[in-house]
Order: sequence, then structure tokens, then C-alpha cells
Amino acid sequence: MKDYKMPPRGTRRSAVNALALAGLVAGAGVPASSYADETCASPYMKKITGQEDYVYVWTLGAEGIGDEQDKLVTVATNPKSPSYGKVVHTLSVGGRNEAHHSDFTDDRQFLWAGGLDTSKIFVFDVRSEPGKPKLVKTITDFVAKSGGVVGPHTMYALPGRMIITGLSNNKDHGGRTALVEYTNAGEYIATHWMPTDSDLQGALKTGKYADGYNYDVRALPRKNLLVTSSFTGWTNYMMDFGKMLADPEAMKRFGNTVVTWDLHTKQPKKVFDVPGAPLEIRCAWGETHDYCFTTTALTSQIWLIHADDKGEWQAKAVADIGDPSKIPLPVDISISNDDTRLWVNSFMDGKTRLFDISNPHKPVQVYEKTIGAQVNMVSSSWDGQRLYYTSSLLANWDKKGQDNEQFLKLYHWDGKELKEQFAIDFYKEKLGRPHQMRFGAYALYAGSNAGAKLADAR
Repeated sequence: MKDYKMPPRGTRRSAVNALALAGLVAGAGVPASSYADETCASPYMKKITGQEDYVYVWTLGAEGIGDEQDKLVTVATNPKSPSYGKVVHTLSVGGRNEAHHSDFTDDRQFLWAGGLDTSKIFVFDVRSEPGKPKLVKTITDFVAKSGGVVGPHTMYALPGRMIITGLSNNKDHGGRTALVEYTNAGEYIATHWMPTDSDLQGALKTGKYADGYNYDVRALPRKNLLVTSSFTGWTNYMMDFGKMLADPEAMKRFGNTVVTWDLHTKQPKKVFDVPGAPLEIRCAWGETHDYCFTTTALTSQIWLIHADDKGEWQAKAVADIGDPSKIPLPVDISISNDDTRLWVNSFMDGKTRLFDISNPHKPVQVYEKTIGAQVNMVSSSWDGQRLYYTSSLLANWDKKGQDNEQFLKLYHWDGKELKEQFAIDFYKEKLGRPHQMRFGAYALYAGSNAGAKLADAR
């Protein structure tokens, strides 16, 4: 596309500056309230100052709902906007691709969004007009370029590039998969296959498993660390949930590992047993906090990936989530900027739980609230005062009938209670199934023609 160009040479320097800024915030060098960005964001990413103006919701098309297509839905979230709490823009991408996760490039100019079924990646320009994103590129050859990786999941910003986790492969549609790197301009760089029993690639297998599965990825740059988790392949995630639960063979096809990697070389270092499909990874922000959290969907536990007294990385279960015997199915998690709180959503009971993680080795639940009949993703603002929730997990895994609620909800956290601010019924608005959220703001683009004026107020 004519308006989709390679980032300027200064991008890498900007990313390093953003990382240094993030480190200052985490170390209390800058007041946390100065920033509004999501606490799950890459430390290389340019940060929002002040209030977010929009939330971009990557939404699954649903049969019989509106145009039935996957779409990027833009919601006004600045209380000063006359359209606060309302949808101000939608952009359909054609067909149902199993829209799932999305994220920004390090310079925050483009939002990458993937489809787990078709393996397409949609690239949106969010800088030119933040209230009206534009689709500027569609990557349709991800499987071919990557050497057979299927299901682009996490899009994660590194300096001048995106690293993408795959969930599956085109040989058996199972869980064997890889990490894939692209430039910010959408050019393929490399594929890094997950270590397996048959090919550990120099990694140390610390337990029973080296399954080659993948799901999420996060970085701790000052420790030269990448961490990946594991889920399941295309055969399972595109299967009806009830049918899968009743299939003993299908239930064996879930990942049980977390892998630590050398961030710079992409060399896998250690493979840890983390049984029960560890999903989202959230790493601590404090400059002396050498640890990350994940939760296991099938065994309902919080796990800590941490450096021991010798600086060696280890993994251990540190807390239960609800009653594991009932399989509440923990899904998304969100860590606070000061590393003292962890929000944990569980899909089956529709609850969000808050854990005190002041001692990361002994999390303690201190609060819970039912958000809906089902709940999946949570995005927390940097100051911890605003939490956004969406409902959809996967098209074939969402609940049926009246429990198939599809919403975006915003809550304010006052330190004691979550108080709802607005809610949007995505089925009533004929939009589909809302999955992942990302924040947008005019403050990111000072000096650009976007200006400081709210587009939806014109």
C-alpha cells in the first residue's frame, strides 16, 4: 500500500526510549497516574499519556448478526467526548476469520490483528485518524511464508518488528507450532519452531513435557528474556466446545509447557512443565522484579515464572483460582503497574477475581465480581482505575442460548469495588462477538494532523 511504509530509522531509538520510560514508571521515577496505557503492553511500545480516547475491539463476525464479518470496532472512551461509551466507527474485513488477538507496532502507528482460522493478518493505520482506523494491508501468505505455521495469535512489538505466536500447523492441524517474526512493514523475517522431545534445539527439558505448543509471548528486556506459553491446535480450537469436552482424545491435545528464550537470539533455553494449558503471560514492571505470571485454563492455577537466588529461571504453581475441580476456565489476566495486584478472569462462571501479589510467591484473593454469564478479556489502564471487559472466547466455545452474552463493559476501580460505567451489547448493536481490546489516544501523535480534537465531536 502506498501509505504503508517502512518505519523511519529512528524507530529503534524511539523504542529504546519508550523502554527506558517504562522502566522509570515502573521504578516510580514518574508518577504512574501520568500514563493511561494498558499494563499488558510491550515495554518497547510508545505509551499513552493521559486519558485513552478510544478502545479498539477486534470482533468476531457471527452468523445472522449484522454483516456477519469480523470487524474492528472503535468505541469512544474519553468522558469529555459527546460519544462517550458509544461505537463511533466499525470496519469490516470480509468473512469470518476467527478474529482473536491484536496489538500495535512499537511506534503505535499500526494495529495488527489476526484470524485463527484463515491465518490472515489485518494491518490497520490508527495514526492518521485514531477515531477511524483504516485497513492498509492484509497478509494472506502467513502460512506459506512461515513454513507451515497456522493460527497467528499474539502480536507483540519488538524494536522495528512484530513477533507472532502461532497456535497450529498445516500438516496435522495439531499443537506443534512456532514463533514468527515480521518487520513493521509486513515483511517476513524468520520462523522459530518451539522445542520438542525430538528437537530440543539446545533447550533444557526440566520435566516430562516438550510438546512444541505455543500461545502467548512476553519479554523482560533487561533480563534478555522471552517467555512463551501453550494452548491447543486448530483441530481443537475450531471444534464445538461441548463436543471437545466429551472427546477424551481431544482433551489430551492441550499444551503443558512454558518456555524461556534468549530474547536477542531467539534460542530456547528451558522448557518447564506447567500442566493444563497456560494462557496469557504478564511480566512484572518493577526494575528488580524478575518474574512473570500465567494461569492454567484446565487446572485453574496461577503459576510464577521467576528467577531464583542464583538467577536461574524456575516455574511453580503459587495459587488456586476458585475451585479447580469445577474448572472455572481462567482466561485473561492483567497485572497492575506497581506489581501488587493481578486481575484474573474465568470464562465459565463469568467472574473477575483480584489477587494481592505483593508477595508473588503467595498470591491471595481479595475480591471477586461476576461480570456476566461469560467473560474473557480484561484490559486495565496504567493507573489501575479503569478495567474494560469483553465476553467472547472462541466462536465455537462461547456459551449457547441466553448465556451467550456479547458485550464490552467499562468499570471503575476505587480500590474496594468495581463500578460499571457503561456497557455495549454487541449483539443488540449487530456487531458480533467482542474479543480483544487495545487503547488509542490522540496524545500518541502530537504534531500529527490527527490533532488533539476528538474526531467524533466534529
